[in-house]
Amino acid sequence: MKIGITCYPTYGGSGVIATELGKALALRGHQVHFISYALPFRLNSFIENVFFHEVEMSSYPLFEFPLYTLALASKMVEVAQYEHLDLLHVHYAIPHASSAYLAKQMINGKHKLKVTTTLHGTDITLVGLEPSFLPLVKFSIEQSDSVTAVSRFLKEKTLTNYDINKEIEVIPNFVDTQVFKPVKDDCIKKRLASEGEKIIIHTSNFRVVKRVADVIRIFDIIQKEVPSKLLLIGDGPDRSECERLARQLGLHDKIKFLGKQEGLVEILSCSDLFLIPSQSESFGLAALEAMACGVPVISSSVGGLPELVKHNESGFIAEIGDIDRMAKYAIDLLTNDRKYKIFSKNSRDRAVDLFDISKVVPLYEAHYRKVLES
Repeated sequence: MKIGITCYPTYGGSGVIATELGKALALRGHQVHFISYALPFRLNSFIENVFFHEVEMSSYPLFEFPLYTLALASKMVEVAQYEHLDLLHVHYAIPHASSAYLAKQMINGKHKLKVTTTLHGTDITLVGLEPSFLPLVKFSIEQSDSVTAVSRFLKEKTLTNYDINKEIEVIPNFVDTQVFKPVKDDCIKKRLASEGEKIIIHTSNFRVVKRVADVIRIFDIIQKEVPSKLLLIGDGPDRSECERLARQLGLHDKIKFLGKQEGLVEILSCSDLFLIPSQSESFGLAALEAMACGVPVISSSVGGLPELVKHNESGFIAEIGDIDRMAKYAIDLLTNDRKYKIFSKNSRDRAVDLFDISKVVPLYEAHYRKVLES
């Protein structure tokens, strides 16, 4: 198949999944064309059958704001016609699904093109519920030839919030468990925890919904019982406030703000526990990557997290904001070696058995074929 993929090319989960999906499809013999305003950051090496088409943005004094939706639609038309695409797979409803609809209308009759939209989360639960966007999101979803969602939670949320009468197939996020796997590196562990402390980790975009301040407060309770260090990976609007909180609690020497990191596998592999106390999480890709590295997860009971984390088997789940309970679960695991080893193995096994890239990519292939044959 010849497949066009549009995604946000930044560090967010939707961009990661879209890029890794495209790379996997190319390795399976499909021709993949990425269409976006910048090169996706995970597209960092040459892969046969993968092509990138940059959306050019022109500046004109009459236009106060950049017209990305329209520029993207024009580029989609160009790529679809000249590369003879079978299908456009757009990740995130706004504006990608809207642009794909426009593109399909522009080439109507000249070229048969199908559109698949994958919903990832905040496009539905946050952005899409803005009154000014709600009709557009509903229309774009209903006009797509097919729709997928990354969790059952997100599917139900979409159908309910937008009163949509359309089939939505759940295809979960995935991870390459041959890349994300336990890697022993004592040198890194000693550098991060020189006195053999336990290592707690959290990765996110430091937005309000991630509740990174809760991570710090949970860690404050843990470190009073178990010698430990906290690694915070990522960057975003809440980082400065979190740094201030760490200093206020006297934890600045026990918390390392590492910013954005490329060597995530090595860091995850030397960690003992992953915290994700989010207020909203449609799937929890960061938690899945930790599980693939054998790191148990303690999460809030929101969104798609209960579909990912098996309570009392691969980690623990608590209510949003229940810092004391999350800390209690963490201390229980970190002080019981036998239990910890079981949870660590269960985490890895769950990632391999249910969410490995080799299991999920064929689901997308089957989905494409069904759409093209309909």
